[in-house]
Amino acid sequence: MNIPADLKYTKDHEWVKIEGDTAIVGITDFAQKELGDIVYVEVETLDQTLDKDEVFGTVEAVKTVSDLFLPLSGEIVEFNEALETNPELVNSDAYGEGWMVKVKISNEAEISELLDSEQYKELIGA
Repeated sequence: MNIPADLKYTKDHEWVKIEGDTAIVGITDFAQKELGDIVYVEVETLDQTLDKDEVFGTVEAVKTVSDLFLPLSGEIVEFNEALETNPELVNSDAYGEGWMVKVKISNEAEISELLDSEQYKELIGA
């Protein structure tokens, strides 16, 4: 199981990479394996400001559709457009080319509420 130590995590299986006042968000390797082959990623919240834990999009796999929850409050400033034609990037490179959105963080205090890699490993029993 790939759980990079330099990222933060949520109980809803999103990962977060903090770069200054921006957070890059995707779903974890664990989540993509649980979902199976991802066939579609939908994010209709570009340029919207959302609160932490609000739904910012959905990910559709062959078997199911799952909501994507925003790990930090802020404005969705970018969507990974490569996912429109290659949603399988989430399966093949969850922490790299499979990222989903970039968020301009509006409440940096929320960062401390995220899980570190060890806490996430405990959550999923890895």
